[in-house]
Amino acid sequence: MYNFRSKIRKPNGERPNDIEYSLMQALFDLETNSDLKLQLRELHIIAAREVEVAGKKAIVIFVPYILLKNFQKIQTRLVRELEKKYSGKHVVFVAQRKILRQPQRSCKQKNRGKKQKLQRSRLRTLTKVHEDLLDDICYPAEIVGKRIRVKLDGSRLIKVHLDKTQQTNIEHKVDTFTAVYKTLTGKDVKFEFPDYGL
Repeated sequence: MYNFRSKIRKPNGERPNDIEYSLMQALFDLETNSDLKLQLRELHIIAAREVEVAGKKAIVIFVPYILLKNFQKIQTRLVRELEKKYSGKHVVFVAQRKILRQPQRSCKQKNRGKKQKLQRSRLRTLTKVHEDLLDDICYPAEIVGKRIRVKLDGSRLIKVHLDKTQQTNIEHKVDTFTAVYKTLTGKDVKFEFPDYGL
């Protein structure tokens, strides 16, 4: 029998926490009662986490990287329904990605005279994972520009320019996006909607 426990698949058989448990129930209710039934049938999440944003809470939902595109197809409707269920808490969907360390050469190699290049996928580097995380957080708005400001004390501030056409839909969530990115990566970010004159 199909039940709400199939909506979350945690690694190593871990038990869901309170927020994940309530989220499983909410996703199952949406699947059984709404017009999102067909799209939600095949989707599941990996984890969920609450983030503190200026006295309020936001929910960050981690989804499998493979299912991210399917979630993004219905994300606007799904976020709206989940925010209603959680009485106005902002909801953000993020793909679960893995960062690999830079490969090290071993000292004992058979072919010492030949240089060997150790490869890792660009998708698994720290920089690319943080860039993609920024894209996930801002979705459905598109990032049109990015600037990195280095202050005299050495700290960095990333200024992200978002698409002006999405300003009315996303402007009230900018503080949430900043807090979520800071929590997940430890980097400071500021979101802007620049008015480029053409």
